[in-house]
Amino acid sequence: EVQLVESGGGLVQAGGSLRLSCAASGFTFDDYAIGWFRQAPGKEREGVSCISSSDGSTYYADSVKGRFTISSDNAKNTVYLQMNSLKPEDTAVYYCAESGDCAADFGSWGQGTQVTVSS
Repeated sequence: EVQLVESGGGLVQAGGSLRLSCAASGFTFDDYAIGWFRQAPGKEREGVSCISSSDGSTYYADSVKGRFTISSDNAKNTVYLQMNSLKPEDTAVYYCAESGDCAADFGSWGQGTQVTVSS
């Protein structure tokens, strides 16, 4: 059974940084795509970033390019999202999800971690 556990959320002032972690288990961590998504109150869920293990490709939403960095540590079965220069509009619940490819559907999801950026 695929399990994903996010951590690292919290309250931070605008301009600050947070690093989210997504600890994965239940699947082979050498052939995967892990995506980060977020959902703010009253808004639809949006894709933030994705990393593919097949070739190390990474993808970012335009709204976070240059501020967020996705990375993975296969030895720890963990994917990270380093978030710098945070803005109040980054406030949301952040989820990680697993797929075989960043362009495919994501079938397994974590429980989410809250990120709140104060102005």
